[in-house]
Amino acid sequence: MDYQALLKNRRAIRDFQDREVPLSVLKEMLQETCLAPTASNGQPCQFIIIRDRRFMKRLSTESKNNFLADVAKDPASPLKKYEAMLRDEQFNIFYNAPCVVYFIGPKGVGSLDVDTGLTAAYFMFAATARGLGTCWIGMGTPVRTPEILKEMGVPGDCEIVAPIIVGYPKDIPAASERHDPVILKVI
Repeated sequence: MDYQALLKNRRAIRDFQDREVPLSVLKEMLQETCLAPTASNGQPCQFIIIRDRRFMKRLSTESKNNFLADVAKDPASPLKKYEAMLRDEQFNIFYNAPCVVYFIGPKGVGSLDVDTGLTAAYFMFAATARGLGTCWIGMGTPVRTPEILKEMGVPGDCEIVAPIIVGYPKDIPAASERHDPVILKVI
């Protein structure tokens, strides 16, 4: 796939075929992902691959419950608009994808969000190049139960930054409209 096709085909995918992504393919993608630039070449991202759908369902329930608890504490929260969806027991925040890859990194790394964003983009492009679809699921971030974090393998000095679902898309949606670049000034 050439670069232009890669850019045009990368979409947020939320509807997947019932087909597993081979672990060897995921490992190849992560190898490419680690080529992403990071601040001072710190390469802080670490990865947890979850392919067990029952465990993913537990993680979905955990995250939904934590979001709902946050909304209960602050009814003015912008998350309030998701409350009905999060209360739906059938709603899976991972959209029944066959896999989720958690991007994690050490707490206290000032550039962790930016480093992870760049690394995640490389992962998404690696997936697109293989005919796979991805979606960054921000709702999958609030995993707080110590037992679940331990079972996931999240070290105590690390935090979850980006849960990204991956799988074979049922279809690739059309691109949403994009605006031209806004160039404020050229000096």
